[in-house]
Amino acid sequence: MTAPDTTRILVIDDEAPIRRFLRVPLEADGHDVIEAGTAREGILAVAREAPGLVILDLGLPDADGLTVLHEIRSWSQVPVLVLSVRADEAGKVAALDAGAQDYVVKPFGMKELLARIRSLLRDRGGPTAPTVIEIADLRIEPANHSVTKAGVPLHLTRREFDLLLMLASHSGRLITQSMILKSLWGPAHVEDSQYLRVYIRQLRQKLGDDAANPRYIMTEPGIGYRFMG
Repeated sequence: MTAPDTTRILVIDDEAPIRRFLRVPLEADGHDVIEAGTAREGILAVAREAPGLVILDLGLPDADGLTVLHEIRSWSQVPVLVLSVRADEAGKVAALDAGAQDYVVKPFGMKELLARIRSLLRDRGGPTAPTVIEIADLRIEPANHSVTKAGVPLHLTRREFDLLLMLASHSGRLITQSMILKSLWGPAHVEDSQYLRVYIRQLRQKLGDDAANPRYIMTEPGIGYRFMG
């Protein structure tokens, strides 16, 4: 299979005006844009063009976008950003749990969309964890499980550290509650959202983060969390 080109973005959307609307700023941001108007065209384009990222609409004429996502995920790990008018929590969670890396609701702000695309493409290098993560005034060292804020050590439990590391390693990306629970606590705990909220609250207290005006951890109500880089 051809290696992915991180400058190439595939837009799968049945609305030609939306595809044109996306093409101009994406090309101005240095990307080569490929368009597909149906599920079938989109799946074939992923296989043939090896894009670095896919922008996927869920309301396609010949198949639901989730079907496309499942098909792509059966043989490709290309980052997928869902762009949809569907704003319900269940729909967002279903798309993210099916393998989408992010979800943006129409109408959307182009600056935010471009920022999320840049975040996803930064992650394209692979799953290898960095030796040190530095975001704003935080420094996270996975090797020795240490965290400092503005040079001052933070005393986190092992679980709090693992939660912070998971969020910070995917800075800018939306991580669902079920993904966090399954990864850190195991499949038997995927429904224990209250359990996760307790740890998020403890972590925020130690970071000095205000849930109402977050600097680090943003809550996407009913869906999950996004670490703000």
